[in-house]
Amino acid sequence: MNLELFFQRTEVLHKRLADLYQTATVLPWVPSEMLPQAFEELHNSSKTLQLAVEELYQQNEELIRTQNFLETERIRYQDLFDSAPDGYLVTNASGTIHEANQMAAKLLNVSKHFLVGKPITNFVLLEERQQVRSEINRLSESDRDTELLVHLQQRHGESFDAALTVAAIRNQQGQVISLRWIIRNITERKQWELPEIKSVSSIIRDRRLYKYSKGDNISLNPLQILHVCQGWVKLSTFCETGEEVLVGLAGAGMIFGSSMTSLKIYQAIALSEVELVSIHVSEIAASPSLSHNFLPKINQRLQQTESLLAISGKRQVQERLHYLLEFLKQEIGEPVPEGTRLSARLTHEDIASACCANRVTITRFMSKLKQMGLISFDSQKHIILRDFS
Repeated sequence: MNLELFFQRTEVLHKRLADLYQTATVLPWVPSEMLPQAFEELHNSSKTLQLAVEELYQQNEELIRTQNFLETERIRYQDLFDSAPDGYLVTNASGTIHEANQMAAKLLNVSKHFLVGKPITNFVLLEERQQVRSEINRLSESDRDTELLVHLQQRHGESFDAALTVAAIRNQQGQVISLRWIIRNITERKQWELPEIKSVSSIIRDRRLYKYSKGDNISLNPLQILHVCQGWVKLSTFCETGEEVLVGLAGAGMIFGSSMTSLKIYQAIALSEVELVSIHVSEIAASPSLSHNFLPKINQRLQQTESLLAISGKRQVQERLHYLLEFLKQEIGEPVPEGTRLSARLTHEDIASACCANRVTITRFMSKLKQMGLISFDSQKHIILRDFS
């Protein structure tokens, strides 16, 4: 009911009660002793209702003023957001864009309307997308802002050097509900600081491409570093009992090679269709561009190896499996409606080698997780993970 109309009707009710009292006092058949008490109670109830309505009316007026103020502030901050000199994006926890300002649209050469609903990784060069996905997954475990140096690809345009600063927004339970991104074009700054540095894509563009099919053993040369352009490579060794031990996974944009390890037995197996380029170690040592670009990639592999080492140190197989699946979710996970899909297809044997366990035990635990609804499989037998927390 409209509040003004309700206020008017209470006033009419109050007036009618007064008229009723005057009429009843002249009726001969109404006992005189009943009237004063009954009408006094009605009058008090009417006054109380009238006071309540007046207070409600005042509160409603205050609420309207507050709403108008908040709407004015919302419009002001929306204008600040849209006209900011840096690109701003708001995404969900998986990196799908919900809001974008004018500068972000300009930097990516698209309309704001087109950006909404697109994963931010769509605008990252292919070989760097996994790095961005991994950082998005890691934000669930850290409260610190993260800065990424990547190459963003404009729609129907050129790529450019960009600095992405991302912060996680959490609910009261500590869960990440959205991510806030600042995008800056740092091409001119990088050219001023490091004029000789080139991007990895420009360095490897004219090199010979080596292609491998799923299951192929990739030959390793101790004088070469291999850069993954497409697909996933499993890196492993063998222990004294002959059991395989997973030591790393290399995806697009990552590097590997026998010169990067001291293991006597070291093999690389294609987990999918794989494309690689080869770079001689002496060329890396002599080229500031290669050294500059490969340093963060080496650091990425080091962090991955340390994570796998920490997993192998867990006491119970079930605990090792839990941490391994969380690790794989961060490293090779991609969001899908059902949860997080592992982009590389891993067998129970692969998972067992990473957990330092036998395949039968892993199969039993995986079946249990499937029954609990924590994992499932897509049509290509890729694992889909749900929230383990």
